[in-house]
Amino acid sequence: MNHIVFLDGYTINPGDLTWQTLEALGHFTVYDRTAPEEVLQRASEAEILIVNKTRLQRQHFEALPALRLVCVAATGYDGVDVQAAADHGVTVCNCAGYSSRAVAQLVASLLLEVADAVGTYVQRNSEGMWCDSPDFCYTLTPRMELVGKRMAIVGFGNIGRAVANVMRPFGLQLFAVTSKHADQLPVDVSPIGLEEAFATCDVVSLNCPLTASNRAFVNAALLAKANPRLILINTARGALVDEQAVADALHTDRMLAYCADVLTQEPPLPTCPLLSAPRAYITPHIGWATPEARSRILAILEANIRGFIAGTPQNVVRP
Repeated sequence: MNHIVFLDGYTINPGDLTWQTLEALGHFTVYDRTAPEEVLQRASEAEILIVNKTRLQRQHFEALPALRLVCVAATGYDGVDVQAAADHGVTVCNCAGYSSRAVAQLVASLLLEVADAVGTYVQRNSEGMWCDSPDFCYTLTPRMELVGKRMAIVGFGNIGRAVANVMRPFGLQLFAVTSKHADQLPVDVSPIGLEEAFATCDVVSLNCPLTASNRAFVNAALLAKANPRLILINTARGALVDEQAVADALHTDRMLAYCADVLTQEPPLPTCPLLSAPRAYITPHIGWATPEARSRILAILEANIRGFIAGTPQNVVRP
């Protein structure tokens, strides 16, 4: 019987879903959370290890000889040393595609909050501001029409494509910073270079994976060349941006807004510069976490494990 251990299952299933499909695959143990010092003890007998954000590094693979498969219960797998896994004969699979629609929806929500300030008006009206208005309406800040605005999507995989689909009805001009050739893009999405995107677009959405080569690529030098009315949206990985550089750009009015569902450290320290920056719209990594998307994770995990057991692994990620 396969020994399956899920080291951090709470955020996937805080109690509203069932583990039944995974329990049917073998001896299944799930922990809500696992501290770094608990990984080796809890995974010591695991042949199949499931992780969401628990990090697995070379020292873990060296100390877990029974391990054959790691299933990442997410799209991004930057928390797993994939090269070390390969060196020790361990297959790594992810759950690509499960959250595309959910994340794209949040990208739209963040952009619309900047454009329309719905949350701000709701809060102010609950405090009596409309009641005290001498006119039938009042304006805190001008609303923004999105029709005709230029939006670049950095990374045009499953989520990037879903973002384009959600944004298309708003009438935005769509661009993609991608290695894909123009004929691989939708007819209304044009390829664009990174610097040109930041310099000429009104909105840039980061939807690319985090790699060693693009860590903090949104830095002070890039922002110095950017459109000063830029709305930057990051629902990918916090470490794609230099958070201090972004905060500085907001404080000095060299950027209109920064919208992020991700930060470099999660949960963040109170000293994170973005938490106190003006026009920073920060949500607590919720873009992926609809019940529907979490159910898709469980279905993909089951399929990944069944495929591996049958000798036909799927969603395999490689160094």
